[in-house]
Amino acid sequence: MTWWSGNTLRLVQNNLREIDADMDVDLLMKQLKDLQANVLMMNAGGIFAFHPSKLPYQYVTPYLKKDLLGETIRKAHENGIRFIARFDFSKAHETIFEQKPEWFYRSKDGREVNYYGIVHTCLNGEYQQRYSLDILTEVLTQYDVDGVFFNMFGYQNWDYSGNYYGICYCDSCRTRFKEMYGMELPDNDDHRSEQFRKYREFQEVTSVDILEKIHAHIKRLKPNAAISTYHPHKVDIVRHESNTALNRPHPKWLYSAAENIMPISGSYEGKLTSNCSINAIDLTYRFTGVSRYETEIRLYENIANGSGLDFCIIGAFEGYPDKENLASVAKVFRFHKQYEHLFGRFQAMADVVLVKPSPSSIRNAQKEYLGVFKMLKEAHITFEVIKQERLERLTDSSARLVILPGIEQLSQQELRIVESAQNRGMSVLATGGALAAQEEALAALFAAKPGTWIEDTTASYVLTDDKMMFPELQQRDWVIVHGPFAAVEFAANTARKLPYIAAASFGPPERAYGHERTPHYGLGIAPARKEGGGIGAYIAWSVGELYYEHGFADHKQIVLAAIDHGLRGERTLFSSAHPSVEMTLYRLPDGSYMLQLLNLSGFNGVTYEEPLPISDIEVRLARIDSVTAAHALGNAAEATLEELSQQQGQEGCSVKLHIPRLETYAAYHLI
Repeated sequence: MTWWSGNTLRLVQNNLREIDADMDVDLLMKQLKDLQANVLMMNAGGIFAFHPSKLPYQYVTPYLKKDLLGETIRKAHENGIRFIARFDFSKAHETIFEQKPEWFYRSKDGREVNYYGIVHTCLNGEYQQRYSLDILTEVLTQYDVDGVFFNMFGYQNWDYSGNYYGICYCDSCRTRFKEMYGMELPDNDDHRSEQFRKYREFQEVTSVDILEKIHAHIKRLKPNAAISTYHPHKVDIVRHESNTALNRPHPKWLYSAAENIMPISGSYEGKLTSNCSINAIDLTYRFTGVSRYETEIRLYENIANGSGLDFCIIGAFEGYPDKENLASVAKVFRFHKQYEHLFGRFQAMADVVLVKPSPSSIRNAQKEYLGVFKMLKEAHITFEVIKQERLERLTDSSARLVILPGIEQLSQQELRIVESAQNRGMSVLATGGALAAQEEALAALFAAKPGTWIEDTTASYVLTDDKMMFPELQQRDWVIVHGPFAAVEFAANTARKLPYIAAASFGPPERAYGHERTPHYGLGIAPARKEGGGIGAYIAWSVGELYYEHGFADHKQIVLAAIDHGLRGERTLFSSAHPSVEMTLYRLPDGSYMLQLLNLSGFNGVTYEEPLPISDIEVRLARIDSVTAAHALGNAAEATLEELSQQQGQEGCSVKLHIPRLETYAAYHLI
């Protein structure tokens, strides 16, 4: 068992500037103890060394007057705090570039990227491939670090000001790409070209290769050290960030922490995920923090979705000009410390698996996926997320429905996995016109054939013809279609819903008429192919993307109706809570349960304010083992528990909780 396997990290990262080399370590330890932090991440080497390195190509910050790294590690351990050493090999000081220019990134016209004296390196150059191991060796053999973190791992094509330089054309990249694929590097970033798709594959293969090399090197020198970066391969702690940027397009994504955590916990066995709440509002504005209410949401979402806690601030706490968030960080960290025996070992109780589309696809299905993710959270449906490239994990899932949001294509192995799950009883729901051109997948999962792909659907609709299936749309007969519509051909025994209403003139008002019903359908529900099998439901347009971008509830109601049909109306969790309440339910190793509620009502789409208290929340749980008590943790309101009578044929027990009032966050241990 490793020191991190308990998954109870309360990590603080002090992201040091070179001028912090003489920081007061004793004061830092006191501040970390006050926060109840149990892990410190701090700079060790790479761009700058914060220790007296003897290596010729490791630049040492000129502000170093002592061995800051050594002092910090020693005092952290004296205070019961683990230490993760941060390295950044994506760049190096310009004095290194002057001596070894062949180690560095080159644009198509042969230029380096020199950002105020810091120059971009290349993953395939000797600096990252070989010399980084020398830098690691020096630190790992001289200091008792508990882990190693690599910042900005992989291929870096942007500078800190947001300037894009394109792919790297250094000699190392040119040579390696030609050796692997027998072709020159692509001339541009045309994602549709075969050459660029090969380059994307090249990036992944070479990233995995260097992670293999780094993993072997670190584990040989220090077997008990945790390895952490943003890529999951050969990594013990997969790190993500909840951050903001002023140039990031709307809508603001409310579920950043949850969505960072869930694809890792659902896709890998034995890997931790640590989602870092970045204090600063942007890289360009590092000294002003986001709203404390946003910080609380991120941290509570971390623990509500099965991770630990992780918070990052630039430099030292002392002298930082914005201290507003520190009280919120302390509140959540201290709560987690008090109840850490109940956290970190959650077992999924998912009714639904949401598949995260592979990023290698030509079609970008990310918005479709995020929109469906948002629907599931708002509807309080218990679900887990599995990455498309890790679909073999579906074999072990006890979920009863899997969603394929806008996925362009399944490999033969992936198709066999989904088909096998469907045959053993798991229903399959595709959204966003997924698999529309993959004849074998359409036939196997939905008894359908490829049909017309209607690209321009402006001013078209679907008719909500089945009011029993769509009770929330009783007064709304037409729902908008926008974006491509996959008019696939459904089999005769498929239940066809939502007839497609073709576009007509929409202006001037005097000419806004002429819509006609077509033989195409927006939803097809194929019956199970065999006794005990699952259904195949197919939604022909991007309902998830529309919901993500515009939030029209009609599209959510269509998806939820299809989900409930696939689940036969039986959910593990049902609640009267407002959609702005995020809710998670997990089983603990001892057979008890953890129910958590997070009040997101303070978010108005742009600004985070204090959430409004929500009263009289009812939560019904079904298909669970017997529960006789609900223990409120921390300041949560005491809940009343009522056992419900069993319905004929129902598995397990059913209970109802009444929660009189929800402030920001509440957790209940059900035993």
